[in-house]
Amino acid sequence: MAFVSLKAWRARSAERAEIATRLKQDLRLALRLGEDDTLAVNEIACTDPGCPDMETIVLVMRAGAPTRALRIRRPIDAVDADDIAALAEEDRSSGAPSTGVSTM
Repeated sequence: MAFVSLKAWRARSAERAEIATRLKQDLRLALRLGEDDTLAVNEIACTDPGCPDMETIVLVMRAGAPTRALRIRRPIDAVDADDIAALAEEDRSSGAPSTGVSTM
């Protein structure tokens, strides 16, 4: 196991937090979440065969609806606009309500 300095760990942690914050903002818009809706974005290790080493899990918690877990099969720092669009399409095709956009 390689030695990781506390300074390097903190810098990497801060970088990951910044990436997650930007990703959450992009996802809130793409998923059309309202003010009462919540979103969690986490990077986890995947040990299943055929799964990437790291993947991004998005928990969508809409007010009055069950929590949905959506998966992006990439590390959080590799998620791009195409991944976000595909996730939003998956969410819409599942019949999830779009509470954050007015049709007026």
